[in-house]
Amino acid sequence: MSQQHIPLKLTATRFVRAVKIFMTSDVGGRARFLLFALFTLFGGISALNVVNSFVGRYFMTAIAEKQTAEFIRQAILYTGAFAASTIVSVIARFAEERLALLWREFLTRRAIGLYMTGGTFYRVGIRGKLSHPDQRIAEDIKAFTNTTLSFVLLLLNSMLTILTFSSVLWLISPLLFIAAVLYSAIGSYMTVVLGRPLINLNYNQLDSEAAFRSGLIRVRENSESIVIEGGEQHHANALLRQFDELTANFKRIIAVNRNVGFFTTGFNWMIQIIPVVIIAPAFIRGDMEFGVITQSAAAFAMLVGAFSFIVRQFKSISNFATVVARISSLLEAIEEAREPTVTELEIVETEGRLAYERLTLTSPTQEVLLKNLSMVVPTDTRLIVAGDGEAAGTALFRATAGIGTSGKGRIIRPPRERMRFLAQRPYPAPGTLRRILVPSELAPEESDDRIVALLGKLGLARALTPSDLDKEQDWSAILSPREQQLVAIAGVLVAAPSYVLLEKADTIFGQEHLAEILRLLAERKIACVNFAEADAPRTAYDAVLECHADGSWTWIDQRKRA
Repeated sequence: MSQQHIPLKLTATRFVRAVKIFMTSDVGGRARFLLFALFTLFGGISALNVVNSFVGRYFMTAIAEKQTAEFIRQAILYTGAFAASTIVSVIARFAEERLALLWREFLTRRAIGLYMTGGTFYRVGIRGKLSHPDQRIAEDIKAFTNTTLSFVLLLLNSMLTILTFSSVLWLISPLLFIAAVLYSAIGSYMTVVLGRPLINLNYNQLDSEAAFRSGLIRVRENSESIVIEGGEQHHANALLRQFDELTANFKRIIAVNRNVGFFTTGFNWMIQIIPVVIIAPAFIRGDMEFGVITQSAAAFAMLVGAFSFIVRQFKSISNFATVVARISSLLEAIEEAREPTVTELEIVETEGRLAYERLTLTSPTQEVLLKNLSMVVPTDTRLIVAGDGEAAGTALFRATAGIGTSGKGRIIRPPRERMRFLAQRPYPAPGTLRRILVPSELAPEESDDRIVALLGKLGLARALTPSDLDKEQDWSAILSPREQQLVAIAGVLVAAPSYVLLEKADTIFGQEHLAEILRLLAERKIACVNFAEADAPRTAYDAVLECHADGSWTWIDQRKRA
């Protein structure tokens, strides 16, 4: 599997931009308050750590010198310091989690808003430049907000620790302070050298995990078709290939973690012995009290830990860099998809009119599918688009819907709320049946009983009651594709738009059932255009737009013939 190379400069720029957007947003005031509270609390934690180091020093000295009264006094102070540290740490953790949640909520809402506006999600998908945008929005944003705050606060804590414990360690022994700085620098450098490959490996691992999970979901969603076709083994082999890629990449991650682990484990063990080795001779000579040894060991560990931020957190840092890079690529893909496409095809919205002016549509290979189409689809008309040039009909349906189709000319159509498009493969939005049938901006004239009766009249086999309209269910899983189409038709009849465009409705419903649907649409004065199969019967329609294989077309008014 090829390695992904992460552009670190661009990633850093996008990271800074994401923080800036959040801090200047409508929730920025709350965010700044929580961040200020966290800085204050971490300052308090650092101060309490210094207090604890001195209390611990005197506590251990009292034990060594068998001073009972001083031991009791220091024990009380020790308990109080620990209690204060506990309270401040818990409040800091609470504030950190609230800020992380606030940031995730803001980023997720913003990402979904950008992703789901103007067909951006569709263009991101068909361009194929971004893998698994769903995972990046759901999982990576969560990881980004949580780990960003953790790193910022850990870095803040490290800086405060360096400021407070440097003076403590210098007062104990300048040599011990210099040893801490050098030891930390060597440890950080070696950890970066050994662990650098983890960033790209983690990037690939997240994609591999997402691909494997998506494969399992597709199998579940298409289980009936797989069983009918007898394709179990084929799909099992595909899943196992994805899993093999996943495990092969993870083995490389484990190998790198092993190498880093050898170094960091030894590095951490040596932290415990180095200060004792340096300070013990002075104690043996009688130049220092016993409590200084324990204080120096604690201060050395704190200072080395602060200087060795990379050593202690490298695995998390590598994961964090991966997450930032993945969100960066998500935003880049969204921004690219939102850029206006350079096209000579113009769509104009005009109330109550569907027309085409000098419209020419071409395939991705620049083959002319439809040439110089100029026509008006009258209101209250049942039109069928058919003929030898079936690709032309498909292209015209997509172009009218505003889906990227190359060509030139003008399409005049009503606003989207006054026009419906029913694709061959429907997908009802999750929620209640009422929400699917009735757009929120429209107040239907039909009562619940009449809506249920309409569904029955259209041929929906399952029995429904008015109470079923408000049940929250996954209707895309409950209803068959044909039933979903019937519900969509019912939604058109309830909303009564000016025009409805159907894709291969004759194949979905059959001619007899479709004739009844066309009659119901005509009763409500809803103009209908069916982009049908080449040999579909045409008797139930008022007009025919016949597309030919060479891109030419013919308009036939069947009412005049009658």
